Amino acid sequence: MKLKELESLLQQLDVFEAPKVLLEQYPTGPHIAGCMLFTIHNTFDDVRGKLVADLGCGCGVLSVGAAVLRAGLCVGFDIDQDALDVFKRNCEEFELANVEMVQCDVSSLGSMVHEKTFDTVIMNPPFGTKHNQGIDMQFLQTAISMARTAVYSLHKTSTREHIQKKANDWKVKMEVIAELRYDLPASYKFHKKKSVDIKVDFIRFSIT
Repeated sequence: MKLKELESLLQQLDVFEAPKVLLEQYPTGPHIAGCMLFTIHNTFDDVRGKLVADLGCGCGVLSVGAAVLRAGLCVGFDIDQDALDVFKRNCEEFELANVEMVQCDVSSLGSMVHEKTFDTVIMNPPFGTKHNQGIDMQFLQTAISMARTAVYSLHKTSTREHIQKKANDWKVKMEVIAELRYDLPASYKFHKKKSVDIKVDFIRFSIT
């Protein structure tokens, strides 16, 4: 599948109907999601036939994309039942049989529960900028504990040095695959601008 085809498909998915600010719910746009998945699939061969986890899956954009790229199974984890309901609709729309979902709090998911269960973990975690400071690192630590091969994640470029230090502490190899601009649409009342570009790193963490 070509990148434009993947983006076009992801463009058709439903997203948050009433995003929740405390959960930092923002949709992963089809362009960024498409680029992430296309790279994971074509450059690293970490999707096709693999057992994939999507942490903080929301409405399932990354999960659906992974399923379409023929993941063996993609399991989405999210705390919000409303988001998972949209995710379920998206899966039904595309008649996907290789997707499952689990309602849980990813940030408090015990590392032993799914330790080394998944080949690949993909995620666009909360950035931890509002009431959830440090939640991005909680997500990352959980992801690393769950993955056998690699974790792919988006993080604010401004946190790169901190994340590199943590990766060293956790003895995983960190590689910034691309620097992206995350177009954050105005989703909440306190947003003054129609959209804001945030510099983000698309990072691969290799599990050794």
